[in-house]
Amino acid sequence: MSDEGLLEHDSLRVELGERGYDILVGEGVLARAGRLMAPALPGRRVFVVTDDTVAPLHLEALECALADAGLQYEALVLSSGEQTKSFAQLEKLVEALLGRRIERRDALVALGGGVIGDLVGFAAAVVLRGVDYIQVPTTLLAQVDSSVGGKTGINSRHGKNLVGAFHQPRQVLADTGVLDTLAKRELRAGYAEVAKYGLIDRPDFFAWLETHGADVIDGRPETRRKAVLTSCAAKADIVARDERESTGARALLNLGHTFAHALEAECGYDGTLLHGEAVAIGMCLAADLSVELGYAALEDAGRVRNHLAAVGLPTGLSAVPGRIWSVPRLLDHMSRDKKVQDGRITFVLMQGIGGAFLSRDVDPRAVETILTDALAA
Repeated sequence: MSDEGLLEHDSLRVELGERGYDILVGEGVLARAGRLMAPALPGRRVFVVTDDTVAPLHLEALECALADAGLQYEALVLSSGEQTKSFAQLEKLVEALLGRRIERRDALVALGGGVIGDLVGFAAAVVLRGVDYIQVPTTLLAQVDSSVGGKTGINSRHGKNLVGAFHQPRQVLADTGVLDTLAKRELRAGYAEVAKYGLIDRPDFFAWLETHGADVIDGRPETRRKAVLTSCAAKADIVARDERESTGARALLNLGHTFAHALEAECGYDGTLLHGEAVAIGMCLAADLSVELGYAALEDAGRVRNHLAAVGLPTGLSAVPGRIWSVPRLLDHMSRDKKVQDGRITFVLMQGIGGAFLSRDVDPRAVETILTDALAA
């Protein structure tokens, strides 16, 4: 393989000093993954962790790339689905790694979507008190969001992502070509996180998405590549400014998520509502709440809802067939959110498109009104 072949990707840096790392984005990155990741590895042995959905599609290609670079590797295949982000699966993975005599100079490679990335990152944070890991995200949602920033963790019966650690990867390899293997529903779910970056602080990006969003989902290569790169750059910038959510900047990435996590918890993570679909509904609710509180214009909320609907994402609670929602139960789920302070729920609100901000003094009655109106719609 020529050195020129290693340059067929775009690269951007997450600036975190000695914990900084590169995100490589482009088609064909997976086939060159071994040579691309070798300089970032502390040793020559890696443990590839994936799931039984991704393994048949991409594991062989990754193993060939690792062998081509002269790396030693073993693969562990877990069950797919949100239920894999659990104490039981974390224990299973850690015990499997210890049983294979993992050493501190070894590294984990997370090959999969957000579930695998979150679980493997957490395992890397705790096994032997911490080993390195590399993210190889295979879904749009993971490429633009969960693989970047070092948030790792699992779910609890009390809510999503309530157990975890900040543990930055050594590298992120995002092959936009593998997104062609995703179902349209998965692509749309990931797209919700793309749109989120425009709503937070990049209004020009959101306007571009209003024109090109369908092309991103339909797989136009350059359009998809730009969407992934811009999203990663937006997240890298926020993470560099606020790695551990200590200043509040990183919390803006949770736009729509306070509502979304409550919706997911109420559904029991059973697959009837994907994370990105919940985020889409959550962003619409956050926009409605912003209008209700006088921070945003009605037309802003309309732009959010119209664009998400135009690309096929759900925008209201009625989009989940057969689900009977309860406002008190949703409010209870929201009260368990990680960002609750002194018993008050933290919301990410909007002062128009691209003007996201944090608020910790939202009147609970306003939230109840928004949810009640959403149920009646």
